[in-house]
Amino acid sequence: MTGGTTPDEDLLIRTQGRVGRLTLNRPKALNALTYAMALRMEEALRAWQNDPTVELVLIDAAGDKAFCAGGDIRDLYDTGRSGDFEFGRRFWADEYRLNALIKTYPKPFVAIMDGITMGGGVGISAHGSLRIVGDRTLLAMPECSIGLIPDVGGTLILGHAPGHIGEYVGLTGARLGPADAIYAGFADLYVPSGRLEALKAALVDQATPKAAEAFAEDPAQGELQVNRQAIDAVFSAPHVPDIIASLHRLEAPWAEKALKGLNAAAPLALACGLEAIRAARSMTSIAEALAQEYRFVWRAMEEGEFLEGIRAAVIDKDRTPHWARPTFEDLQPADIKAMLAPLGPNELAL
Repeated sequence: MTGGTTPDEDLLIRTQGRVGRLTLNRPKALNALTYAMALRMEEALRAWQNDPTVELVLIDAAGDKAFCAGGDIRDLYDTGRSGDFEFGRRFWADEYRLNALIKTYPKPFVAIMDGITMGGGVGISAHGSLRIVGDRTLLAMPECSIGLIPDVGGTLILGHAPGHIGEYVGLTGARLGPADAIYAGFADLYVPSGRLEALKAALVDQATPKAAEAFAEDPAQGELQVNRQAIDAVFSAPHVPDIIASLHRLEAPWAEKALKGLNAAAPLALACGLEAIRAARSMTSIAEALAQEYRFVWRAMEEGEFLEGIRAAVIDKDRTPHWARPTFEDLQPADIKAMLAPLGPNELAL
């Protein structure tokens, strides 16, 4: 592909036989999800929901590097810096409505999550009824590093992950290959990347998720299952400083990477993320998880660390955020409670 894409070309929407097709088409931007793409995706899904000629929805992406590297957050930064917090709140509310629609969709929703799949990319794929990963899959929830908590319904998946894998993945931003993505509950099947085009053709031809079974294989073992006992021992600690102290006592590659991830994140986001993931463990619906996440993001620009996180990671790219509360000693329990408190009339309405 040469040149840029227009907004209409950013998301390719069409039907093939009995299948509704969605293709993210911003490969040069790692298929980052724009606000317009999210709205168009919801519109298509609602139309197909009531269309008897569409029996299955298939979402994939152009290029071989990324399924979707997350939300395109430059507009959020620009509006937030100007003092307009309402734009971001509308964006998150609309995005979360799309995430909930995918989770509760009445027809099979098949996601091909080959390549980088992070943040907002998880929200439009990992809530589907069949989630397929390939050799190139690299899945992560790195929100704490930009002053957010895992969102787009991600706390529900993390909260129901085996043992304390959810706290580990959600707080450290750990990058998961195909086996680990399946083990943590973000995906269902592994299909070698070289067979994915044939898989898509079979899904279009048969219009049933069962078509994927003939292509699925067992992936090479990942790190999560191997390190599960040690991860559980560390990430079951009551507070983030306790987790960090335990990691310092370990001499293992996974522990060193975990420490690096935690040290790069905002203490406020880590403390609230831990609270949110553990609260989601007892939740049974995505609506509950999204409502809790929305309470945090609604406040994230005005009262949290989000704008500074984006400045350091995306705008200036100095990777040196200057958090307003740079240490856990700067946090009070009331700070955490306040970020996750109900919003009254501003609660998320799906």
